[in-house]
Amino acid sequence: MVTRKEEILGRSLKLFSLYGFLGTSINDILKAAKISKGGFFNYFKNKEDLFYEVLSQARSMWREKNLAGLDQIDKPTQKVIKLLENYRDLYLKDFTHFPGGCIFVTLSVELDDLRPHLAKELNEGFLRFKGMIKRFLDQAQRAGDLKKNVSTEEVTEMIFSGMLGTSVQYGIHRSRRILDRSIGALISYLRVISRDQKDVRKPT
Repeated sequence: MVTRKEEILGRSLKLFSLYGFLGTSINDILKAAKISKGGFFNYFKNKEDLFYEVLSQARSMWREKNLAGLDQIDKPTQKVIKLLENYRDLYLKDFTHFPGGCIFVTLSVELDDLRPHLAKELNEGFLRFKGMIKRFLDQAQRAGDLKKNVSTEEVTEMIFSGMLGTSVQYGIHRSRRILDRSIGALISYLRVISRDQKDVRKPT
């Protein structure tokens, strides 16, 4: 059974995903969660206190969806491909919890200048995510599964930027065709650079 606090967190997660932190008022949350102002403050000191708990819940859900099945894959490049597939199929297409798209992208864009201390929390998460991708790529290169002349740092930035850009586009257009094409392009590139040059067929 969902507790009152869990109800508030779940409703706030959806609202933040749709309208951002600043675009969501306490009254919006009270109305969505069907709770009084006094009931709200029984669980949270203020709106920023709520923000940190919503962020924690969002991170837990991100890990659950995006890292699903990675521990069953041996090749590091395949781990990154699986991560991209999960991001496309399990995370971005989850309208139930994230009706406005990736909540981290929504909040980061909104808070960067207006609430830098909150944006810092998001940016630290982005840095950890990029670090994970780079570790997989470095492992792949050491194992000979990635071309030696490939810069894992540059590929990491490309993948990370591509994922964030895809999230923004998907949040605006809600086009699965654009989503599939954008993530598919990143996956295709990874497959190309994980082969020997002699195995890459030239276009006819």
